[in-house]
Amino acid sequence: MAGIHITDIEAAINWWRQRSPSPDGISACPEVRALAEVYALMVYFRESLCDEASMPDRARQAWLDWYASTPDSPCIAICSTSQGDAVCKGCGRSFDEVQHWTAMGPAEKRTTWRRITQEASAWRFNRYAERAHGDGPSERPAAPPDDAATGGPAPAAAG
Repeated sequence: MAGIHITDIEAAINWWRQRSPSPDGISACPEVRALAEVYALMVYFRESLCDEASMPDRARQAWLDWYASTPDSPCIAICSTSQGDAVCKGCGRSFDEVQHWTAMGPAEKRTTWRRITQEASAWRFNRYAERAHGDGPSERPAAPPDDAATGGPAPAAAG
């Protein structure tokens, strides 16, 4: 069974803190307390992964609630594994990860998300990243045109 990375526990804590802010600046909601207990043990024992099966039920449910708020799939509908690539150029998942995605558990999916995010080599992290932020071509300043004669960039405007 896949482990849950400490950064996912942190993200879940922060999501719950935003969702159920402290009324007095001191107390925390039950979900934050449950996740914070797991987080504290991970820090104390210097562990970066938490075993999903051994998490206390309240902490696991709080983590799963956060997980349900995240995008399920990294797919950007440009799948090169269907063309024979071992790793998809669009999302960065391996052929097996794409093929078995629906059968994977939440921790396994988050492990895959973490890896492809750290690698950041798939198109979802470069060529098509502006789509995720809502930046269409008309919303971005135009890049200066290349100088066709020299093959280099056009000179900067004097200003």
